[in-house]
Amino acid sequence: MSLLRRLNPSIVPVSPAERMRASVGALVGIMLTGLLSRMALGDSDALPLLIAPMGASAVLLFAAPSSPLAQPWSILGGNLVSAVIGVTCALAIADPVIAAGSAIALSIALMLLLNCLHPPSGAVALTAVVGGASIHELGYWFVLSPVGLNTILLLVSAYAFNNATGRRYPHVAPPATQNSHGTVDATPSHRIGVVPDDLRAVLEQYDEVVNISLEDLDALLHQAQIRAYERRSGEITCAEVMSRDVLTVTPETSLKAAWEVLVRAKIKALPVVAPDRQLVGIVTQTDFMRMSVLNQKGGLKLATRAGGLVRRPGVPRTVSDIMTRRVQSALPETMIAKLVPPMADMGLHHMPVVDHDNHVVGIITQSDLIAALFQNGRTGMATFASGYAEAG
Repeated sequence: MSLLRRLNPSIVPVSPAERMRASVGALVGIMLTGLLSRMALGDSDALPLLIAPMGASAVLLFAAPSSPLAQPWSILGGNLVSAVIGVTCALAIADPVIAAGSAIALSIALMLLLNCLHPPSGAVALTAVVGGASIHELGYWFVLSPVGLNTILLLVSAYAFNNATGRRYPHVAPPATQNSHGTVDATPSHRIGVVPDDLRAVLEQYDEVVNISLEDLDALLHQAQIRAYERRSGEITCAEVMSRDVLTVTPETSLKAAWEVLVRAKIKALPVVAPDRQLVGIVTQTDFMRMSVLNQKGGLKLATRAGGLVRRPGVPRTVSDIMTRRVQSALPETMIAKLVPPMADMGLHHMPVVDHDNHVVGIITQSDLIAALFQNGRTGMATFASGYAEAG
């Protein structure tokens, strides 16, 4: 029983809806490929409309569309390269067994070299060798039809179906998070723990094809680290640490009045709200800095003076003229661990907290976040020390 358990692959289970989506996608893809091939080639017994490897390609394209082995260059390059090699081996080597083995071996080598590894392409090469007289009569035409035609039609079907059902295809690797300060340093959350260079080194040492891209693996690991930290942080929510007495301004507030609030309260940001307190933006000291101009000596000349902003022709007058309209916010029930990546990596110093109707109910600063995490860590250490003392 333990042997059977070890032989059972540990594939991550998916929902019934995803299983249905993949199955319907394969149905649609193969049917469309066959019907359109019939329209293009006619209904003839001499020329196959569909080749068997397309069934294996459909499994990857619809059931695992994020796999590196299922991307457009993988299937298109892999199938065409393997078809050429298969036909060549069939013509050049008389013994079909030797020809079949050579076709598979050469196809794998060239696909790895060209970075277009696609497992069903091995079956394409094999089909070219052992597919029978009708396949052999096609010669190199086999590469274009049915292999090329089937491949392109199946790819188009996968593109349309996957994107229509919420699966991005082709699967693009998530972009690397850019340092908000414009420097070449990695973002703070990627400077500690496992970093992409660590993954790359381990995969190179592993020296085996892994059916997931380095970028996706890094993104999954990063999300797992955040989830683990949420569990360790004791599930502290924004509602527990946020400031509830929030100073706000409206889009119509004058810049002079908004600046005076920032200076008087010694804060760096003000949520911008509509009359019903719905969040519509945020104005920060950085937004005011954008009103600055360089003087002739190259120094920074602020458009301010002791009494407030200088009123000059052509400069913005109200908060709506300079505020940031796309604001990242949190809900009161959001766990504070989820705020660490945006505040650390995106350089956010303040995050408004809103209810489900987008009404501002609080605000969290980096200081609030640090204090909460520090207090929770100290409490956890005290609990650990107490338990250890009792056990001793």
